[in-house]
Parts: sequence; structure tokens; C-alpha cells
Amino acid sequence: MTIRLSNRDARRIFLAKQGLSVAPHRALGKDGLLRLIEDIGFVQVDSIATVERAHHQILFSRNQTYRREHLTELLEEDGELFEHWTHDASIIPSRFFVYWKHRFKWEEETLTERWRKWRGDGFDAGCDETYQRIASNGAVMARDLKEEDHASGGWWNWHPSKTALEVLWRQGKLAIARRVNFQKVYDLTERVIPAHHYEGHVSHEEFIDWACRSALERLGFATHGEIAAFWDLVSPDEAKAWVAAHREELCDVSIESANGGKPRPSYAFAGFPDNLGDTPEPPGRVRVLSPFDPLLRDRNRTERLFGFFYRIEVFVPEAKREYGYYVFPLLEGDRLIGRIDMRADRKRGSLDVRRLWLEPGIKASSGRIERLEAELDRIARFAGVDEVRLHDGWNDANS
Repeated sequence: MTIRLSNRDARRIFLAKQGLSVAPHRALGKDGLLRLIEDIGFVQVDSIATVERAHHQILFSRNQTYRREHLTELLEEDGELFEHWTHDASIIPSRFFVYWKHRFKWEEETLTERWRKWRGDGFDAGCDETYQRIASNGAVMARDLKEEDHASGGWWNWHPSKTALEVLWRQGKLAIARRVNFQKVYDLTERVIPAHHYEGHVSHEEFIDWACRSALERLGFATHGEIAAFWDLVSPDEAKAWVAAHREELCDVSIESANGGKPRPSYAFAGFPDNLGDTPEPPGRVRVLSPFDPLLRDRNRTERLFGFFYRIEVFVPEAKREYGYYVFPLLEGDRLIGRIDMRADRKRGSLDVRRLWLEPGIKASSGRIERLEAELDRIARFAGVDEVRLHDGWNDANS
């Protein structure tokens, strides 16, 4: 029997799974922050700081009592979080480190060979030399190893030691001990990850089961492709085989699309959705999301569930951008209602709002604009600026 799930209920479930349905003003604390990251799975790291770096904004959008120093302590002092790769560079609970050992093995067997061909002769010797230097002398930054005659450039022009640091990190031999002005500081992994997380081992079968099971728990409902994409640890075929092997634990769910399209056949754990009544209504306030928010991680899923088409236009030539360089999605209750172009001008001490675009059918009512302005005030305080400055014509697109 297939369970038919309405679009509204599907949105509510996914928002709750992604930590966006709990009151955002409740006291969080450091322990609560760790639980939050474990619950949503990971937090993407990105260098762009138009308002605030992505990881900080992702966490702040879920809880306005979030403190950056708590994240730093969990990463750099307690070792309860570590940085590595999901679909992109992310902050991950160290409790999951044992499963990343299987990714490290894949990186060493597959990705490293590509780097070896790219760098050519001396690649292995360079990696060994870099590793031994860190083992003997301690943590380093890439700039500490840079050759005198090497010209700066993009990733294709990395100096050999920078390449070695990245390869050794991807292989799990090095870890990011801390960051200085967002620059990575690398050290031996066993000196960064606490022993009780570092020393564990699981079989390949246990790894596959965890990767698929934990993904489905955090998605609520999913296809085998969505299960595979969540952590980006297993292939779609491996997720498909896991679904087939665990059919007695799963039920078939048909997810209604936001735009009236064909319902999406998916899987959920048996018993779904008996506890749907326990799923809280998300707060009605307007919230600004990071472009890298995990709610938007799977752009196609976001479009099906919320009817919201979103793409980051950072790499789109300015003349071809539909909205702007770095435009933030807006969440109100259980709907994605629009996007906003804004930037923190720290020299001037202002959050400059350039443009607001609301989705079709969403009105710029006085109550909605008041809720948005209240959120902008919260964002400004979080970004450390004194005022919100609305540019002339910022709301003209919704007139």
C-alpha cells in the first residue's frame, strides 16, 4: 500500500527534519549546538562572507541564540566536530568520523590517482615529504610551505605542497586543526580527532547501512538517488541495493508536488506517517537562509516541495544574472516566499538591502514587510553592524 502525502505535510516534515521548525529563540548552548548539527547531519562551509559565512548563517537561521565561539570550541578544542567533504566542504560531527574512513579509502584509491596524473613526477614524494614535515614539526598552513618562486593563482596553479596538503586531507591523513582568518591549519589527523572517535572501525556493510539509514532519517522520505546524494558517500546503485535489502523496514510514499506535477514515488521508514501529528508547525516569522542551507542542498527537491527555483549566480557573468551575485532565500512559515540581495558594509556599519523579490502570489503586505524588517534587524545584529539601510527602490519589484 502506498501512502499519499500532501505537499503541505511533506514540507512540514522536511522542515522539521532540517531543524527549521523549533522556536528559533530557545536557549541553545554548546551541547545543544552539537545536537543540532548531529540532527541535520552537516553544515556546509563556504568562504563568501557577503553578510556572514555560510556555516554561521545556517546555524543562526535555526537558532538566534547561536554563538560562534561555541562552534569554534567544538571544532578546535573539544574535537567533537571536524571538517571534511560531503557534497562539498562541511562541518561534520566527529561521532561520524568512523564512517568517513571509508570515504578516505575511496579518495586514496580513486581521486588521488587523478591528482597523481595531474601533478606528474614527484607527486608521491611531495606528499610524503609534506606529511613527514608536519609529523616532525607540527601543524602548518599552506603559506608556510610555499616555494619562494611560486606565483599565486587558482587551484590549477597550486604549488606542490598546497596540493599535497589537500590530497592528504582528502585521504584522511591530515585534518583541519583550526582556521586563521579562514585559512586552514593542517595537522596529523590523530592529533586532531579525539581517540574515542579516531580509533573505531566499521565494516563496509555497516558503512553502507549507516550512510543510507541516517540519510533517510534526516530526509524523512526520499528516493534512492536522494538517499545517495545526502552525504555523497555512497552511489545511487548502492543506495538502490540498500533499499531492496531493507524493504521490510520501509514503506512506499507518494509525495505531492508543489506545482501540481506528477507525485514523486519515495520511501520512508515503516510507521510513517503515524507521528505526523507530532510534527510542529514551523515559526511564522520570516527568516533569511544561506544560499548553502541544507534545505536547499538538493535544488530539484526544493523545487518539487516548495515550488521555488533557486540557483547561486556567483559564477554567472553579471550581465546574465537574473537576480544578483549572492542572493538570500526567504523562508516564512512553511513556504519559501522570495529572495533578497543584501550586503554587510562593516566600514559603514550597515546592512545594505538592495533588492527584494517575492514569489508570484506572495504579496508585500505591511505585516509581511514588518516581519522581514524584524529579521533584517536580527541579521544586522548578528553580522555586527549598527543599522539596516534600505536602498531606494529596494521593494519596487513587488509593487
